[in-house]
Amino acid sequence: MSKISIRIFNDKEVRAVWDETKNRWRFSAADVVMVLGGHDDYEKARNYWKWLKAKLKKEKNELGSSATQLKFMASDGKKYKQDVFDAEGIKKLAKQFPGKRANRFIEWFIYSDETIDGQSKQKAYALWASSFIENIETGTVKGLIQIHSYLFGGLYDFAGKIRQVNISKDGFKFAAAQFLDETLMKIELMPEKTFKQIISKYIDMNIAHPFMEGNGRAMRIWLDMMLKKNLKKCVDWSKISKRDYFRSMKESVVGGDMIYKQIRRALTDKIDDREMFMKGIDYSYYYEEPDIVVE
Repeated sequence: MSKISIRIFNDKEVRAVWDETKNRWRFSAADVVMVLGGHDDYEKARNYWKWLKAKLKKEKNELGSSATQLKFMASDGKKYKQDVFDAEGIKKLAKQFPGKRANRFIEWFIYSDETIDGQSKQKAYALWASSFIENIETGTVKGLIQIHSYLFGGLYDFAGKIRQVNISKDGFKFAAAQFLDETLMKIELMPEKTFKQIISKYIDMNIAHPFMEGNGRAMRIWLDMMLKKNLKKCVDWSKISKRDYFRSMKESVVGGDMIYKQIRRALTDKIDDREMFMKGIDYSYYYEEPDIVVE
């Protein structure tokens, strides 16, 4: 099966597919045009790309004839060939759209796979084909530690280690370090047979925030594993926007109704679908990226 990746810029997807022959990612030209041209309709973006491609060819710009074609999944569930460029080609394409949006896009796009998040994301992708995932305990503190160790091992010296200091975010203080072991044991004993029980357990683990960094990325995999084991479901994270996710999680401290609704609407039975897993990783890591401001 093809390796698929999704990068998200201003809540719009830029899809990529792995080119086995050239050993590199190829990105959808139409997706980039949709982002940079400010199009809300995909067909308009495709038509604009066709026009721009013809214009570039006429001007003898190599970009007009250097695109290759690979297949992407469409909304009807079928795969169709689309024009794609490698990373260098995408940067050249972006320069056809002068202005702050294009400059910001290039800056974002160059956000390298060599960063800690980039390397961790590649590890998360590898979980699908790894035998390690079969040995991760479901719904336990040990299982969450196993996931965190896998994602961040060799990247953070605290990978898989329960924090020993107090931390906070946006003025909210997570569980006190001196009581954290006790708190985590209580969470582990929480039931996980029903949807509401599973989400309640997830909410409480988020409030605990057991690691110095990387909690959300590890916990969303932990959550999906509980849903898969107990309900034969997983979350299609692309159905929950970054803004809605964080607003729901923030409100879950006093009541979980919003996150219950968000996740319930995003449930799917595609638990054995590789592309669903990969898309989940893409969106999970996108949630943790700094917000992009385009003036």
